[in-house]
Amino acid sequence: MSLADLHAHTTASDGLFSPRDLVKHAHAKGLQAVAITDHDTVDGVEEARQEGEKWGIEVVPGVELSTLWHGKEIHVLGYYIETNHSHLLEKLQAQRDTRKLRNQMMIEKLNELGIPIQMDDVLKKKRSHSSKLNVGRPHIAEVLVEMGVVSSINEAFDKYLGKDGLAYVTPQRISPFEAIDLIKKSGGVAVLAHPGLYKQDDLIPQLVSHGLVGLEVNHPDHTDEDKKRYQEWVKKYHLIATAGSDFHGERQGSMYHAELGTCTVALSQLEALKKAVLR
Repeated sequence: MSLADLHAHTTASDGLFSPRDLVKHAHAKGLQAVAITDHDTVDGVEEARQEGEKWGIEVVPGVELSTLWHGKEIHVLGYYIETNHSHLLEKLQAQRDTRKLRNQMMIEKLNELGIPIQMDDVLKKKRSHSSKLNVGRPHIAEVLVEMGVVSSINEAFDKYLGKDGLAYVTPQRISPFEAIDLIKKSGGVAVLAHPGLYKQDDLIPQLVSHGLVGLEVNHPDHTDEDKKRYQEWVKKYHLIATAGSDFHGERQGSMYHAELGTCTVALSQLEALKKAVLR
């Protein structure tokens, strides 16, 4: 069966593989398509698309938008967006500015906890020299492991950087409704990323009414119960079920989320997404 992984990150945000190398990795994993869904940036899409042509891999232009709803961080995936859309690029820059603020706030919180981590050390973990590219929590986690504060990336998130962590903070962001509007305006379709992580299923019908077309049913952090529940939501609201590994790569011996190709869909789901664009 021809398969696609619809959630992957590159060095354009907080992944470890360059866009080019991620496509090569997708080919090695036997995938026929991969979505580039970096956090609040589309800078890696064109390089990936060019590499995809060499390997016969369909590269889905995407983005993962960080939003806030009632104090909880919600991520919305956009697929088949116009990556040169001026309004989109403007809003993504604002998103990245907010991300920088969040990083600084977390560093300050860690300092208050007696951990002498510095932003300069975190910035050195970027896998690209471009000043445009994102730094995120995985980069902070790497430094915490190197400092010996924690023994693994997973422990860094569990103890400090995850939503229940001691240093977790989130500044004001756009709402998930605004994210859907932005994705639609830039020619794409919106899918709710890993809904099982939010414990806020009551938000889903509201997002569907606003134009959400799909749910990421199969994600490495979803339980079997989560997958079953969201498959039922898909049927109830006539949505598109997607899947993705949320691939970032392996840091300090820990795979953040899962290996590329762990969670996949048939290529027919891509056709469903393309048809949704045309509605």
